[in-house]
Amino acid sequence: MTSFSTGGGFWQDLDNSDEIDESLIRPGSPTSGIGPTSDLSSPVDYHPRSSLTSGFFQTSPSTTPSHSPKRENDEDRPLVGPNIGLVCAEKALIWGTNVSVKETIEAFRIFVEEFKENPEASPFYPLVLQQMAATDTNSLNLDAQHLYAHSPSLYSKMILYPTDVLPLFEQVVQEMLINMGMAFGEEIVVQIRPFNLVKVSQLRLLNPDDIDQLVTIRGMVIRTSPIIPELKEAFFRCSICQWDEMIGVEKGGKFNQPTQCPTCKANQSMMIQHNRCVFEDKQWVKLQENPENIPEGMTPYTVGMYVYRELVDVPKPGDRIQVTGIYRAQPLRVNSFQRTVKSVFKTFVDVIHLKKSEKHRVGVEETYDASQTYSEKAEPDTFMKEQEEKLWALSQSPDIYEKLTRSLAPNIWELDDVKKGILCQLFGGTNKAFDENGIGKFRGEINILLCGDPGTSKSQLMQYVHKLAPRGIYTSGKGSSAVGLTAYVTKDPETKESVLESGALVLSDRGICCIDEFDKMSDQTRSVLHEAMEQQTVSIAKAGIICTLNSRTSVLACANPRESRYNPRLSVVDNIMLPPTLLSRFDLIYLVLDKPEERTDRKLAAHLVALYFKEEDRPRQEFLDSTTFTNYISYAKKTIHPQLSEEAVADLVAGYVEMRKLGGAKKTITATPRQLEALIRLSEALARMRFSKVVERIDVAEAQRLVRSALQQAATDPRTGTLDVDLITTGRSATSRGRLTELMEEIKRILSGRPTGMKMDQLHRNLTEGSSVEISTSELRDSLKILEDEEVLSLGGDVRNPMIHPRLGA
Repeated sequence: MTSFSTGGGFWQDLDNSDEIDESLIRPGSPTSGIGPTSDLSSPVDYHPRSSLTSGFFQTSPSTTPSHSPKRENDEDRPLVGPNIGLVCAEKALIWGTNVSVKETIEAFRIFVEEFKENPEASPFYPLVLQQMAATDTNSLNLDAQHLYAHSPSLYSKMILYPTDVLPLFEQVVQEMLINMGMAFGEEIVVQIRPFNLVKVSQLRLLNPDDIDQLVTIRGMVIRTSPIIPELKEAFFRCSICQWDEMIGVEKGGKFNQPTQCPTCKANQSMMIQHNRCVFEDKQWVKLQENPENIPEGMTPYTVGMYVYRELVDVPKPGDRIQVTGIYRAQPLRVNSFQRTVKSVFKTFVDVIHLKKSEKHRVGVEETYDASQTYSEKAEPDTFMKEQEEKLWALSQSPDIYEKLTRSLAPNIWELDDVKKGILCQLFGGTNKAFDENGIGKFRGEINILLCGDPGTSKSQLMQYVHKLAPRGIYTSGKGSSAVGLTAYVTKDPETKESVLESGALVLSDRGICCIDEFDKMSDQTRSVLHEAMEQQTVSIAKAGIICTLNSRTSVLACANPRESRYNPRLSVVDNIMLPPTLLSRFDLIYLVLDKPEERTDRKLAAHLVALYFKEEDRPRQEFLDSTTFTNYISYAKKTIHPQLSEEAVADLVAGYVEMRKLGGAKKTITATPRQLEALIRLSEALARMRFSKVVERIDVAEAQRLVRSALQQAATDPRTGTLDVDLITTGRSATSRGRLTELMEEIKRILSGRPTGMKMDQLHRNLTEGSSVEISTSELRDSLKILEDEEVLSLGGDVRNPMIHPRLGA
């Protein structure tokens, strides 16, 4: 029995014998028998380039392993390897195993030709191959679940020996595409990208048994490196006689530089020509465990990955992805001048397939990139068209708005207006850029604040949105810092250079950032949100790194009142103690209050109890299942970009003017331009729900209703009951400002007769005795603070009960 090699790996040839030497079967690691000179630096590049070619693939004559005996007539024997479709030995085996090459090829050929998703359907992969031939695509996404359902043994071979088996799969597909009339160049090969494995491994459970096997892992991308040009073929030219020579790169990224010209025999005359060399795109990606998968009391695990060719720049920080690739181990030298290596190897994943989309998460509204050639979908266009037709038919339903509202967090009772506002946030408005006119960009993301009593499902709603939203990041106000929200500088463990790690707002770009306990944030942390929520950028200037990062994210925040329960006699600003400049950046502010009422309490209790047992006679409301719900939102965000109609513009202007008129003769501010921009964004989101590419009058009317319902709760003056947006924009209503002015004048009058000053509690008693309206301590302190800033008086002594001294000449 003789073993020999080609560019794809090593195979055995049995000389008229069915006996297999058991000592050659690889124990433990399935690809431990791969020779030291095989080029496996890229998981999809199984075929080292060389000047010699055989069939459609290139093979390297320098890959014969040193441990394989070479026979005299080996040079005349046909190579058996990735070109097995053209020259196939009857009893060739993958080196070190009892896996037959011919049987593997025939089994995969049958799978491609005959596999059906259901008995009534037509064969699945011939349609995919026809689409590949029509679009001139050389990459096939192979659903591993299909292969497992068809042949578990073939699936097992692919998992255990991906470096040897995948080239055989690629040869089969390439032959079928050539039969369909697709042309291939010398450097073009079909690439099989398997995904959706039966077993999904956790990052912390990867162990040495998985090395050189195909694995699938899930996680969140937290950092990507710049694109690395990896040398694949080095071009040398003699500086004396101009002789050219191309040398392939061996495993480990090394090549032997010729020391002598083979023609003129001159020493050290072969010079590398960089512009004639062949390079390949490569990128390092850092993947971290998803926050919801981290065990209690543990810190998140990370793993390094390498992506190649068209996969470069596909994963972006913040993406939650499912990766299929080959788990590798690489030895580390003690130093570059010694051959001694460390006993602990460096592990990483060579990525073959990336999948961003998840069934339970909404897709991201990506910007179009003409240079992006990678596609993660495996279904042919006919399957996608059927799904689109179903979604369009669903959008024509007259009650689609109510049906979507019922489908959002169906386990939470009532709160319909709050759900409709969050639904608009998930759909989002249209991002507009008028750079040609010099106007700039306008955000389409909607920010929402939920404020109210404890136990009113605020956090439950937020958790549901976090699991549903694309690139969603969940954080708590008390546990967040300014750098944790924006970005922080750290040292790269390999290059020792300062690199920037993205924070929550940057990682949730094009998604939703959920912030719980919003009122408990420190002032320093809260200040970074001003720029992110309006300009949608985060500016960084630290450790010599000066940049502006995108944070095109919607913010969904929850806040509790400072006294644990909401006080209806105080404004929103006084209840949650947030700065008015931050509150004004929220498009919708909902007050979720717990009001005792027997009828609603009975319905709520019945709803909660019904969640714990199955009641057969209970009427069920119609709502969409989670997969259809997420597909509907994803399709709308990616394909529907509504524009305002003339009627909608007229209604928006008229509605804004009507809201401004609510102030009446008192000249109170009842709407600001930010409310008008919120109306536009909500109208566009409502048009998206109907798959309408034009914003119509019904969308504007519903948007006005949502804004009014939110303003009536959050911007109503508790003393007068009138609407006053100044409560949100400045923290004080027009009535409060008038009362404050009167109070300061009365303080001045009282202090004018007391040149020696007086205590604050005594001043409070004097003011209360002469007034029919109760004066709170907070109002008195605010008045004294303003008068002190105006240098009318000075405060000293005890902070709780300071001594008030009038200034002379004030």
